[in-house]
Amino acid sequence: MKILDQLLPASPIKQKWAAIAYTVIIAAILTLVGIYGIGVYGIALFIFTPVFIGGGATLLYGRKNEISQKQAVKLGFTTLAIFTAVLLVFAIEGIICIFMAAPFALLLTWLGSKLAHSMVEKKAGNAPTVMALYILMIPATAFIEKRNAPELTAVVTTIEINSSPEKVWENVIAFPQLKAPKEFLFKTGIAYPINARIDGAGVGAVRHCNFTTGSFVEPVTVWDKPKLLKFDVLEQPAPMKEISFWDIDAPHLHDYFVSKCGQFKLTALPNGRTLLAGTTWYYHNIKPVFYWQLWSNYIIHKIHTRVLMHIKENSEK
Repeated sequence: MKILDQLLPASPIKQKWAAIAYTVIIAAILTLVGIYGIGVYGIALFIFTPVFIGGGATLLYGRKNEISQKQAVKLGFTTLAIFTAVLLVFAIEGIICIFMAAPFALLLTWLGSKLAHSMVEKKAGNAPTVMALYILMIPATAFIEKRNAPELTAVVTTIEINSSPEKVWENVIAFPQLKAPKEFLFKTGIAYPINARIDGAGVGAVRHCNFTTGSFVEPVTVWDKPKLLKFDVLEQPAPMKEISFWDIDAPHLHDYFVSKCGQFKLTALPNGRTLLAGTTWYYHNIKPVFYWQLWSNYIIHKIHTRVLMHIKENSEK
């Protein structure tokens, strides 16, 4: 492609940095289109884009220069590092979300570099065409992903409490201020509960579980004292506050992690003890689901544990 060759400088060193720059610019545009235009955090973003980042610079630089596999991988990781810096500097993403996505990004960037090197090594003349088709495939995949409805997932955490269900119930429907967390997770910006209050009693009462980023508004749907408290989630705050140089309000902080309902189930045990089980039903619009559920299930379990331990301490006083 003559146009492509004209865009690359004559010097090999300048060609390398030009290849990196073009790849970063294209990847950034595709990311912005996917997130803000199409409204999808999915396979197009977390899988296909890193592969492109890994391979794009190698395909461009390899048109006029010999490049080893090791150099191709190094070029891919350099491109990824600069792309990541762009996300941070321009407040597109924060440190925590980039950290969560890092395993996929590193692996797939490496894979993209290896695939691109194999094409360059074979002197494939159609490499630019393949690259162009791949670029078009990323937003096309995002459009397809947007049509897939998310599935509801349940996370259950249990604890035994040396107190009667009647006493535990009083600390379930509302509880006082929790101690400051010691877990590193909650010091990274992940939202965590600080207290809870309830307006009214019985079905129709509204529970407010207050987090560091705002309040969950939870109208009660089942009030079976002292056995079962079940509630919907009418409103919810952002799941986290990003660590960044700027005040980031990324789209994934709104309506991409959605808590639908929850419950506390109290089961009487021998010797006046209680088995307390907390359950959250949620879905998220972030793919691939199997990977992001590892993170979300872990975080929800940590939140559950924080609340259940607080209930246990207050019920056993």
